Amino acid sequence: MSIISILQSKPLLIGLHLGFAIAGIDAFLWLLGKLKDGGSRKSMIVTAILGTAAFVGSWIAGGYYYVVYYGTLVKPVIKSGTAPWVHNIIMETKEHIFLFIIPVAFTVLFVALLEKEEIERLKLRRIVMCLACAVALVGILIGAMGFVISATVRWG
Repeated sequence: MSIISILQSKPLLIGLHLGFAIAGIDAFLWLLGKLKDGGSRKSMIVTAILGTAAFVGSWIAGGYYYVVYYGTLVKPVIKSGTAPWVHNIIMETKEHIFLFIIPVAFTVLFVALLEKEEIERLKLRRIVMCLACAVALVGILIGAMGFVISATVRWG
């Protein structure tokens, strides 16, 4: 079995999708603390890069899983099961909300690249704190949606 076929396996893709998402959530919560307590510019930049990269990784792993496995293996189980609304409402909502995480994460990253004095002069600290918090909370919400979707598949 080649490394490519291992990386394309369903369980590993789900694990990568979830693992990257958790790392992204953690990084943005960590960044929120740095923004609140006045962490160093370098540490804020590194944390924002890690969080944004983690969400991009989650998006890639989840997107590949969705294209290759979800439509053919998972969606039919949900649609024919006892709760077909889970796909129609929760999965559709998850798909659309997730599109916003990466642009907002990049926005936070771009603000973190500014000098601290510039952030204060433009009065961006509170706004970027709200955005970092929103990224983390939306990540948690999407994770809860993923749990409901996975549970629906397991319950049939």
